[in-house]
Amino acid sequence: MAILARDVAIDETRAVEIPDVHYARSGDIAIAYQIVGDGHPDIIFVRAIAGDLLSTWEQPLLVRQLDVFASVGRLLMLDKRGTGLSDRVREVHPVETAMDDIRAVMDAARSERAVLWTGTFSTGIGVLFAATYPDRCSGLVLFDPRAKGTRSPDYPWAPADAEWRDRLAAVRRDWGERRFLEDLAREWAPEVAGDDAFRDWFVWHMRRSLSPSAAMTAFCAAMELDVRDILPTVRVPTLVFPRPAMPEAGHYVAEHIKDAQVVALPEFHGVYTWTADNVHETAMEATKNFVARLEHPIETNRVLATILFTDIVGSTELVSRLGDSKWRELLQRHHATVRRELSRFRGRELDTAGDGFFAAFDGPARAVHAATAIRDSLRPLGIDIRAGIHVGECEINDEKIVGVAVSVGARIAAVAGPGEVLVSRTVKDLVAGSDLEFEDRGEYQLKGLAEPWQVFSVN
Repeated sequence: MAILARDVAIDETRAVEIPDVHYARSGDIAIAYQIVGDGHPDIIFVRAIAGDLLSTWEQPLLVRQLDVFASVGRLLMLDKRGTGLSDRVREVHPVETAMDDIRAVMDAARSERAVLWTGTFSTGIGVLFAATYPDRCSGLVLFDPRAKGTRSPDYPWAPADAEWRDRLAAVRRDWGERRFLEDLAREWAPEVAGDDAFRDWFVWHMRRSLSPSAAMTAFCAAMELDVRDILPTVRVPTLVFPRPAMPEAGHYVAEHIKDAQVVALPEFHGVYTWTADNVHETAMEATKNFVARLEHPIETNRVLATILFTDIVGSTELVSRLGDSKWRELLQRHHATVRRELSRFRGRELDTAGDGFFAAFDGPARAVHAATAIRDSLRPLGIDIRAGIHVGECEINDEKIVGVAVSVGARIAAVAGPGEVLVSRTVKDLVAGSDLEFEDRGEYQLKGLAEPWQVFSVN
């Protein structure tokens, strides 16, 4: 077994100058981050599930990976909200909130574009960021990417429901306890978990990274996420490292991202590239070569966007009952209410026709919250709306958004009932980790679309 992490001397004491910690504001939340080096391009290291900026630098095996990143560019490393040195939060947040945090760190560090290096439980963050903000993502590196959290017939590589139940029960009962975390070290880093110093570091790193409730939130979000529909919308250069113990999941992602490059790693049994010398060297050499080829930014007019359509139910009857003058007054109040909520949830009004609105968002959870807020705010005015939401790849032409995703959103809105907010399955899958609840409305044959679409009603 060609491992020689132990040769790096896990318990070796070496003087490591820990970079200063900075804070970026993402809404009301402070996100801790560090900057290492001053090269080009910027590389953002988004860790899988846990992270603590300070204890990270206490592990020489991990530090050597950070040293490589800083040698080929400027490294930006952050603690996601709820972890490490960043603000603790009580609410559950969808993946798009993590994208907000990355953008906040980039803005604070004056980073216009960056390479994202991530994977496993954070695959969804990397994929959504690259697809939504291709102008800010110069490249994407995914190690052991997971496109779906729970096993299904068409995705057999994820844990089954029963496995997740056992994992979540153990996390809820034992997270933070030494015995539990030492067992996790043996599972995730078997190459080095026999070393007392490594296990001790691992236990304290995980404790500092995640509180018990934060750990439950992170594992639940990982279980529920499904980004399979989004993979084809990634247009930036992508490098994929399948994990040798389960290569099919990595190859699945690479096959669904256009022109993704795949690099095979030497055999190993853990979930970290940095615990084995030969794996570390292969991954870092491929990363350096990949970054070196990113000379010119890829320009594209195609982005991932969330589409929202709303319109008033029974508007003809309202006009007849109220008369033209009072209808115009009511319509003005309707427009003002819709625009207020669009602004509150960062929606962009694209068109208004009569009593209907067409808007776009850079995150599906924001679109759902905007739609329900619009519905609830209009009810006291005696107005019922219907709304439809879909997320997909769109083409931007002269500030206008067009594409199949727009048609799907409009068709979903058309089948909604009074006061109903309907979403596509893609939207439901992407808001995993939020507090949103849905009810399955079954499949609809949407007008003009060949295949039936499964839709859900927002509770």
